[in-house]
Amino acid sequence: MSLNTAVSGINAAQAALDVTSNDLANVNTTGFKSGAQRFSDIYPPGTNAAGIGVSTAGIERSFQQGNTVTTNNPLDLAIQGQGFFITSNNGVQQYTRDGQFHLDANTNQIVNAAGSPVLGYPGTSQAGGQIAPLAINKSGQPAQATSQVGLSLNLNQGDSALGSSTPFSTSNPNSYNESTSVSAYDSLGNANQIELYFRKQAGTASSSAPDTWQVYAQPVNASGSTVGSASSLTTLSFNASGQLTGGSSGSLTVNWGNGTGSSSPVSFSFAGTTLAAQSFGVNNLTNDGYPPGNFQSVQIAQGGAVQAQYSNGQKATVGHIALASFINQQGLTPVSGNQFLATTTSGSPTVNTPGQGQTGQLMSGTLEQSNVNLSNQLVNLITEQQAYQANTKTVGTERQNVQSLLQI
Repeated sequence: MSLNTAVSGINAAQAALDVTSNDLANVNTTGFKSGAQRFSDIYPPGTNAAGIGVSTAGIERSFQQGNTVTTNNPLDLAIQGQGFFITSNNGVQQYTRDGQFHLDANTNQIVNAAGSPVLGYPGTSQAGGQIAPLAINKSGQPAQATSQVGLSLNLNQGDSALGSSTPFSTSNPNSYNESTSVSAYDSLGNANQIELYFRKQAGTASSSAPDTWQVYAQPVNASGSTVGSASSLTTLSFNASGQLTGGSSGSLTVNWGNGTGSSSPVSFSFAGTTLAAQSFGVNNLTNDGYPPGNFQSVQIAQGGAVQAQYSNGQKATVGHIALASFINQQGLTPVSGNQFLATTTSGSPTVNTPGQGQTGQLMSGTLEQSNVNLSNQLVNLITEQQAYQANTKTVGTERQNVQSLLQI
């Protein structure tokens, strides 16, 4: 009986050594989750005799988050909190905390080290659809013609009003008070300019309202040639507190030439413009146009948005990384490649975008390290070796006892 007990101890110690050895081997594996062998004792049924050994009850895995390390590679991802990345291995969904990803040179898909695509929600939607591989379009981004310009200014209340005796002319600096220019891209991406002139109009002697400001616009194409003549864009009016009360928008239509063909309408918004006793200045400028751009890189936001970045400063969202969570993580089955498979014990995955449900946030340019505690594992290794040796000695002693009995 004691021989069987000692053999069960040897087997248990060997099983524990296998788990500890695997943990030590993966101390530098990104996102690795350490395991611990669990045991249960064995007693003869219906008796009060001594135990007859030990059995292995299974491996319990620690899903405690590992430390994170910065890599500055935008496709390296770590999950701050719960959740798993989802990959597709020949159509089989697998789950991992290992966020070492890169772009496949042939498919332009985001893949892991084994070449398995990372799954997410393609396009601009964040959830609710089918998850699929995320592919990056590396082709150039076409130009977008400017159709809307937003301009928030401060006009100087101390500027002198200009009367009818000094008619406006772009060539006469004395016929306007302030000027600035904004870029206006045509359909081919040429950076044209629209020169803006601000002329303070004299008020009536009987009126206590602040003076109004006439705004003129003169288009200048990318070659430096004026397009048509300057035209009145709008008239800005203000209340006694210097807040804009009228004329906040205006528009003009320009045929830039440059081989672009038809005319382009450009609308202006001067919302937020103020009148005050301070120097003229542009507080904010927006422009919905841009030149063509070449693909440069991929960035992944905290919420999982995958964005292609272009040389013209624009970004295009191509999809969102999906994360999976489980009711019982201990029910996951580990497989090669630092991956897990879902089982009936783990339950079906709940899939969401980062930060939603039970999933954590993403950290771009960061990797989660192995959660193996090297010091603890070395102590475990010594303890398990001692248990193995002790049970081996028990087997040796039992063998000697058997030999002695046979010689009687």
